[in-house]
Parts: sequence; C-alpha cells; structure tokens
Amino acid sequence: MADKKEKLFSDFPSVSTEKWMEKVVADLKGADFEKKLVWKTNEGFKVKPFYRMEDLEGLKTTEALPGEFPYLRGTKKNNNEWLVRQEIRVESPKEANAKALDILNKGIDSLSFHLKAKELNAEYIETLLKDIEPECVELNFSTCQGHMVELAELLVAYFRRKDCDLTKLKGSVNYDFFNKMLTRGKEKGDMVQSAKALMEAIQPLPFYRVLNVNALSLNNAGAYISQELGYALAWGNEYMNQLTEAGLPAAAVAKKIKFNFGISSNYFLEIAKFRAARMLWANIVSAYHPECLRDCENKSPDGECRCASKMAIHAETSTFNLTLFDAHVNLLRTQTEAMSAALGGVDSMTVVPFDKTYATPDEFSERLARNQQLLLKEESHFDKVIDPAAGSYYIENLTVSIAKQAWDLFLAIEEAGGFYAALKAGTVQAAVNESNKARHKAVAQRREILLGTNQFPNFNEKAGEKRPVESKSCCGGKETCEKDVSTLVFDRAASEFEALRLETEMSGKRPKAFMLTIGNLAMRQARAQYSCNFLACAGYEVVDNLGFETVEAGVEAAVAAKADIVVICSSDDEYAEYAIPAFKALNGRAMFIVAGNPECAETLKAAGIEHFIHVRVNVLDTLKEFNAKLLG
Repeated sequence: MADKKEKLFSDFPSVSTEKWMEKVVADLKGADFEKKLVWKTNEGFKVKPFYRMEDLEGLKTTEALPGEFPYLRGTKKNNNEWLVRQEIRVESPKEANAKALDILNKGIDSLSFHLKAKELNAEYIETLLKDIEPECVELNFSTCQGHMVELAELLVAYFRRKDCDLTKLKGSVNYDFFNKMLTRGKEKGDMVQSAKALMEAIQPLPFYRVLNVNALSLNNAGAYISQELGYALAWGNEYMNQLTEAGLPAAAVAKKIKFNFGISSNYFLEIAKFRAARMLWANIVSAYHPECLRDCENKSPDGECRCASKMAIHAETSTFNLTLFDAHVNLLRTQTEAMSAALGGVDSMTVVPFDKTYATPDEFSERLARNQQLLLKEESHFDKVIDPAAGSYYIENLTVSIAKQAWDLFLAIEEAGGFYAALKAGTVQAAVNESNKARHKAVAQRREILLGTNQFPNFNEKAGEKRPVESKSCCGGKETCEKDVSTLVFDRAASEFEALRLETEMSGKRPKAFMLTIGNLAMRQARAQYSCNFLACAGYEVVDNLGFETVEAGVEAAVAAKADIVVICSSDDEYAEYAIPAFKALNGRAMFIVAGNPECAETLKAAGIEHFIHVRVNVLDTLKEFNAKLLG
C-alpha cells in the first residue's frame, strides 16, 4: 500500500509558485496582475488571488495552540462550544419570565434582559428570574448606567437567597461608560468611581463581567473591521489603564472586562478578526503583568496570570447591512455572519431576527434566529472542532494583516492620549462616521452589494405597511438636545435605497420601464437584464422583451404599453445606428435611456439624448434624478 501511495504522488509533481504565476500571467493576456487580481480591502491591506505554504513562513500565528496564551486559536481546549443568546426587553417581569422559561426549552442557554431602571427592586428580580436555574444558564443584564450598582447588589442578594453556588454563576452586567458617549453624546458620572463601586458590588460573583466594550456600536455604525478591532482594544485598555492607576489589581480588572463585537458579512475577514482580537488583547493584558494569586497551572513562569489575558467575546450579527425590502435575504446575511463568529471561536452569540429593521421581532422571526445557531451546532457540528481555520494559508495571512492594521490604530489612539481622550476630541466618531459615509457611497455605486436592494431586487415586492424602525433619539424624542461629545451615525447601508423605493411606492405613480431590445442577441439580452435590475431598485415596473426588428416597432410597442421609460438595449457598435432614430420616433412621449456607455455617446448627447445607465454611474443618484422627473 505504501508503494502505491508513493507511485501515486510521484505522478503529480509539485508545481512551484513561479510556474503558477507564469500560467496566471499568460491567461491574463497582458492585463496588469495587480489591477486585475490583487484585492485591496477597506482595511487598507492587499489580498493576493492565491496563497501557498511558503506564505506561512515566518508567521508566529502557526505556532499557537488552542487554549494557550496568547489564545489566538481560542480560549478552549476541548471543543468549540458557544452559548446561544436571545435578548428580552422587559416590559413586564412576569411576561419576560414566561418568555425566558419558554425559550430555555428551545435551545437558548444565554439570556439577556434589558431592564427598566425605575422599576428595579427585590420583588422585580424575584419575579423576573422565577424558576430559572442560574447555575445552568448564563444571565446578562443591562439597564440605565446610573443604576448598575443597584442592579448588581440586587442580583447578589437574590442569588444568595436562593442558596446558589456563586462560583458556578456566569453572566454579565452591561456597564459601559464610553458607549454612552459614542451613542448618546453624554458623559455622565465618574467612570473610575462607578467601575470600582460596581466591581465591589459584584465581587461575590467571581465569573460575572461588568466592564463592557460594546464595539458592536462601531460595527452597526458602519465601521470597517480594522476600526472596530483597533478601537475595541483601545476601549478595553482604557479600563485597564484608568482602573489600575486607581489602585485595582490588573488581573481583577481584566477578568471583569467583556467584549461585545458585531459581525459583518465579510466572511473570512471576520474569522480572522476574532483570532487576531484574542491574540492582541492577550498581549495588552500581559503588558500590565497581572499577578496570579492562586496555585494555578495557567500562569507564566514568573507568576503572571494567563487567565486574565483571556478575552471574553460575545458576538452579534450586524444591523448595518439589514434591509427592509426582500427582508428574508437578511437570513442569508446573518447565517454567514454566525458561521464566521462560530469558526472564529466566540464565547456566546446573538443572531438578530431578520425583521428587526421594520418591526418588533415576533415569535416566528425569533425562532428562526435561534435555529440559525442551532443548525450550526446540531447539523454542522461547528461546536466540535476548535479553530478549523488554523493553518489555512489565506486566513492565517488575513489574521496577521488585520492584527497589524488594528494594532497600528490602537497605537495611534494611545499616543494621542487614549480612548477617552479620543472620544472627547471626537476623532473616533469622525473616523467611523466617515467610514459610514464611504460605505453608503460604495452601496450607491454598487461597489458594495446588498442583495435585493441595490442589486437583483424583487421586481414585484411592495413594502405595504412596512416602514424602517427609527433609532431612538438621545433626547427622548426631542428634535435637538445638548451633547457633551459628537455621536456615531447609525444609518443602515440600505436606508437611502429604501427611502427611494418607498417614495416611488407612496407616490401612487409607479413608472413603467420598457426594454426596447434590438440588434445583437447576446448584448441586448445582457443589457436588458442589467437595466431591469437597475430600474427595479427604485420600485419601477419593468417590461422586458425578446427583441424588435425595427426601432419603430419597438417604440410603437412601448407607447402601446403606456411606458414612462424606454430603454434601448443593444451593442455599443449598433447604438450609432439605432439610438437616434429610436429617440426621434419616441418624440418625448417617455424618458429615453441608453443602456451602456458607447463610444458614440457624445454624438448621441448632441442629438438630445441625456440618460445613460452603465456600471460606472452612481445608481442611487441616477435613480433619484429619475424619480424627481417622473414623480414630480
């Protein structure tokens, strides 16, 4: 058998990188390799079209082991288990309790309660947590920042009354001084004093984390991956720096920090992000030399606490790329995002229900969101294998590239005075908001695709009563309010296309676009398909055709169909023959559009033709212009 194997492999000699490159260059037929095949990410680094074993040479990441410092390959040694979390916004503690008990029987093992601060008392907590076994489920709580200490004290008192083993309880209290500055523009209280009081209150619960880094806010505001990670590291380090300066032990502080990341749809980059995040955070914490005070096997030879360097990660699918139209496509987005986080080794995860952009999620959409994670576990066994991406030439290189970009950003923030100083100066907000603006432009130009929104829309879909759920104002509904610092902008990527399509629908004048297909069969079909997709993004009715023998026949059919728009679809060479006669035959009875950007475009413009649609135009701006003319 061994001889057969040797003979088999000898029949397939290895091919060198140089040989591969020779073949690639030959197939490019003179085209520039860098321009055609090398991808420059939004993070600023280049990604090659292929990677080989030699690309791993010198990468320290390949030396990492699961469950060992610096935790690049995860904090677990035996499996890739994560907790499935669902959010519950508590309006009535009794109703929230009933819902919690129900979903605990449907696969949930991590609950997140959003509590009303004014109603907090012992009876409220008792009712909310009735019959829930806190030793068997992770419990997470959030409320008004000014009531976090009170909440922590109530929880400790409740668990003691129930005679729980406090060392078996796991969960969190979502205190985050800096996130309120980012999202609400408010700086309230003293972070150090509040954090110290909260840590003291929660001290009987050793595995409850209370200092949160809600980098999810950055993700939902459209931050690029390296920004989210770089700022998150600076965010966490601000807690470490200020609280150790105030006299708290580094290990104690680090073990109370929890990172809440978003997950974008950039599949491989997100896997790499979580791997890089653990590695970088472990090294940051290690720089504080956290002292291990127990007889623990997980400490360095000089007594440094390695457990303190473990990054606790909760991940949540992004809302930035969710859409109102063709909303079930959101399930595809959140599924790949959940896969990235699972393969990236997170500790817990929330999948946002697909209908969150336009409704309060109901039992059906919440069930789908739960089952998306359960399928990854029970059907695909993502929880069984630790860091399956390890050794991948591509992902290992992505991990290093993202780590470098994020680390450079982290260092820049630290050199400028730290995360708190950056928030006060507004530099973090400005940078992320600029990314939000750039991504909206990319969506408008179709350089970033939102399936069902700016590409391949559902031609016949109507929003009906659906409307985007507006984000709550920091002023409680007032039009203006005073802010201590600037805030993030949370406009979703699809928001402008949705507004455009809703404008069309609510106008009651749904324009009809007629494809005047003529000439070269392949080109007219391709351009008709492109034009139909282009115009349907604004909610227009589109009418495709098999082809016409003459432009006169096409125009006659368009007029008979009561078209508001006529799009001539042909080849570039044939536009010189067909476009002007068609334009003249139409004689202003409908808007006339040429599908393409032919060499004769200037001649066509001189004849009075104004509108051209092709891959270089800004789709959103063009459709806004059409709406202004057609709906006005």
